[in-house]
Amino acid sequence: MILETERLVLREAGLDDAAFVLDLLNAPGFLQGIGDRGVRNLDQARDYIETRIIGSYRDHGFGMWVVAPKDAHEPAGLAGLVKREVLPHVDLGYAFLERSWGQGYAQEAAMAVLDHARGRLGLATVAAIVNPDNWASRRVLEKIGFTFIDVRHLDGWEQPSAYYCA
Repeated sequence: MILETERLVLREAGLDDAAFVLDLLNAPGFLQGIGDRGVRNLDQARDYIETRIIGSYRDHGFGMWVVAPKDAHEPAGLAGLVKREVLPHVDLGYAFLERSWGQGYAQEAAMAVLDHARGRLGLATVAAIVNPDNWASRRVLEKIGFTFIDVRHLDGWEQPSAYYCA
């Protein structure tokens, strides 16, 4: 376990999370709000976990963590920190299965990640990027203390991103 909130546990992802990651990365909300990662089967999901998620733990000491409600133990989403070459600061990210929307999990998990980034990791500034049309996600960021900076066209990204900092 990496973090714990009143209702949630955030833990490192493992290869046994492949079915969950496959579902999440192919959910309509993920595809529309975040983008297509090209993960279409369990082998690709395991590779994504190994290279992208576990690779970030290895390279940076942080990454995206599996979020599960304490009373369900089934993963609801991912939340954590990402280091991207196209951004000047580490950024906070989250994505949840649609069955978990509207329960406050994104806000609760994102706040815990932000507190962890500032406290345990000592990051003075944390960024966040989001599809400019994703108003629900933008509200989550603003509720936990992020400030909208501008809309940016990041190198290698097809769509523009709303850029926030906290």
